[in-house]
Amino acid sequence: MPLLEPSLLDILACPACHAPLKEQDTELLCTDQNCGLAYPVRDGIPVLLVDEARRPA
Repeated sequence: MPLLEPSLLDILACPACHAPLKEQDTELLCTDQNCGLAYPVRDGIPVLLVDEARRPA
């Protein structure tokens, strides 16, 4: 089951670099290889704050 509706995911972008985001597990991942931040989705709401993001290993 997707975290977000596809139409919403189509318009969301990484706040740090403006690259598209993709769903993975319970996070939205930035698709830019230089950025790569992972944003949490809590209760169906994406938390698109750079301070809340993590860098994947």
